[in-house]
Amino acid sequence: MRAALLRRLRYRLGRRGAFLLVAGTGKTSWGISFLVNPPNIEGVQLLDWCGLRQWSWLWIICGLVTLTSAFFRVGRDKVGFIAALIPPIVWATAYAAAAVSGTYSRGVFVAIWYLTSHVGIILWAATVPEHSVPHPRRARKGAGP
Repeated sequence: MRAALLRRLRYRLGRRGAFLLVAGTGKTSWGISFLVNPPNIEGVQLLDWCGLRQWSWLWIICGLVTLTSAFFRVGRDKVGFIAALIPPIVWATAYAAAAVSGTYSRGVFVAIWYLTSHVGIILWAATVPEHSVPHPRRARKGAGP
C-alpha cells in the first residue's frame, strides 16, 4: 500500500516537482528556525530594514509557495521556482552589501554561497525538462540495412 502511494506521488511530482517539494520544505523549515531560535545577524545592515521575524516570514511564505508548486503541471510550476529564488537573492544581496560596507567581512563568501548553492541550483532545476528522451538518430543517406 505504501509503495503504491509513493509510486503515485513520485509519478505525480516528477523530477521538477520533487525538487520543488524538497526546496520548499527546506525554505519553510529555515524560516521557522528564525522564529523558534533567532540567530545573531549583527553586521548585516540590509536585514535591519525589518525585524528577523518578518524576514523569517519571507522564507516561510516563499517556501510554502515553492512546496505547493510541486504539485502543479510543468509550465505552471514557474511560480514555485520564482518564489524559491527570492529569499536567497535577498540574503545574498544583504551579505554582499555588508561586505562592501565593511560591517561583515565574511559577507562576500556567504553571498557567493547563497548565489551558487541556492540561486544557481534553482536556476538549473528550472531548466530541467520533466521527461527527456533522446531524439532518434536519423539514418544516413545511402546507408542500407
